[in-house]
Amino acid sequence: MITIRAAVEAEIPVILGFIRELAEYERLLHAVTATEADLKHSLFGPERYAHALLACEGGTAVGFAIYFFNYSTFLGRPGLYLEDLYVRPAARGQGVGRRLLAHLARVALERGCGRFEWSVLDWNEPAIRFYRSLGAQPASEWTLFRLSGAELAALARSVDC
Repeated sequence: MITIRAAVEAEIPVILGFIRELAEYERLLHAVTATEADLKHSLFGPERYAHALLACEGGTAVGFAIYFFNYSTFLGRPGLYLEDLYVRPAARGQGVGRRLLAHLARVALERGCGRFEWSVLDWNEPAIRFYRSLGAQPASEWTLFRLSGAELAALARSVDC
């Protein structure tokens, strides 16, 4: 029996463990700098920046999802953005990922969201096939841009606001 529920603050070590497992799978473990304190602040602090779900089988967490809300000016409505979804290899093929995504789709509809979006690494063919099987379509006309670290700081300092 797979259940999906909101994570609680005491489960921050579990969430961080999933983040590291996902990063290892994506060959990006070197990029993980998140700490338990960071997750406590952003997921459970006074101003929550994101939300965490756990997929559990018999009381044991076997997968997770982190999501947040954004906004579409074209739709004039919020959107739900899935930052991360990960299911442990031993639990794959049992509908865990589908249950997490269905739960998030319900959250999106309940919150009046006009979109439910996420990104996938272009080499992750198993995930791409899975997402397409759900009816999801790639937004190939868009290119993601990112500022972080020194470049983010430099832009912030570049003009007096």
